[in-house]
Amino acid sequence: MTTDTDTSRACGQPPRPDPHPPTSRRWMWFAAWPVVVALALSNEPAPLYVVWQDRLGFSAATLTLIYAFYVVGLLGTLIGAGSLADRIGRRPVLLPGLALGIVAAALFATADSVPALALARTLSGVTVGAFLSAGLAAVSDLAPAGSKRLGGLVASASMVGGAALGPMLSGILSETLPGPTVGVFVLQIALLVTAFPVVLRMPLHRPAAHVAGTGRPRIPSAPRPHRRGLLLGLGVFAPAITATGFVLSLGPSLLADLLHTSNRTVAGGTIFILFAAATGVQFAARGLTVPTLFRLGATLTVSGMTTLILAVPTGSVTLVLVAAVLAGLGQGSAQLGALGTLSSRIPSARLAEANAALTAGGYLMAGALPVGAGYLSDAVGLAAGTTAFGVTVAILVTAGAVAATTGSRATAS
Repeated sequence: MTTDTDTSRACGQPPRPDPHPPTSRRWMWFAAWPVVVALALSNEPAPLYVVWQDRLGFSAATLTLIYAFYVVGLLGTLIGAGSLADRIGRRPVLLPGLALGIVAAALFATADSVPALALARTLSGVTVGAFLSAGLAAVSDLAPAGSKRLGGLVASASMVGGAALGPMLSGILSETLPGPTVGVFVLQIALLVTAFPVVLRMPLHRPAAHVAGTGRPRIPSAPRPHRRGLLLGLGVFAPAITATGFVLSLGPSLLADLLHTSNRTVAGGTIFILFAAATGVQFAARGLTVPTLFRLGATLTVSGMTTLILAVPTGSVTLVLVAAVLAGLGQGSAQLGALGTLSSRIPSARLAEANAALTAGGYLMAGALPVGAGYLSDAVGLAAGTTAFGVTVAILVTAGAVAATTGSRATAS
């Protein structure tokens, strides 16, 4: 199929918008598959941390530090990937991301030291960063005209859907296949390979002439008229994703202590439930207004942190599971409000950068607070560390929801 963009390119003219872009619901859903596959890599290591801890003998603080390497790789990529994808196109960012994901999966499968795990985690962060910026933007780009909010929903759901798939596969395969840290990453490599033809065939347009070009990477942001909305969304989204980050980094160890078992299926299943809840709530709540989504996200996150604080001293596995579900519901609601706002209001030429800004801000907090909670837990005990973390997140997300709701009213008026 030849488009106006192809014709302009062949004639040496700057690409111009296609009046009938080849977007459809079918391609929008196809574009979501590479995002799912890449995001699966983000949480696959979580159920296996207990295996690596036993094998390599590192502490809870080191465990959260390994998670922080993932965040470093993610944030470092987001700084450049968003604006780069807007300048040169989505595909040149996504293809190297897939290749580095394969390298990361191979490193996880063969890791025999903490530095090897840290490198694998860093590279997985680079892959996820590429897809949280250019991948989510590609899904929104391919949404049919007049359905950009649907594109934002599919992009957001593919993000948390992949985050749910990874730990479930990891937990089940590590218990059923020989080599608990090998089989799942061999499968992950195969899944990443299937994403290559989808990325290569997606009918994506090259950026307009005034957007394309070179330039130094810059701190990702949104167009000036939309920066206030981006910051208000971050006020709720960042604490909400931080709550799930704590469950990812310390949740498997916490469950192992409470259940007196190292069964990885239970840990992977818990993380799956968390992100399945985050996925499901987005489809259930898609008709709600953005302020309502932010209030809902904050309420659910506070409830999740309260439940988690009660779960540790009581040793209740049920409360841990409830806390995981509530945290997932909270993240899903806040994320839908934030990403939906960006995809419906920000032009495609700046959308990848805006997505990068949102996720970078969220993961910056999600990396810092769980690491602090890990070190605090080593020093004063898991119960005290969890309580301090839960109270901090509850305060931050409540303040963010108040600011976002007030700001939305002010903007509307």
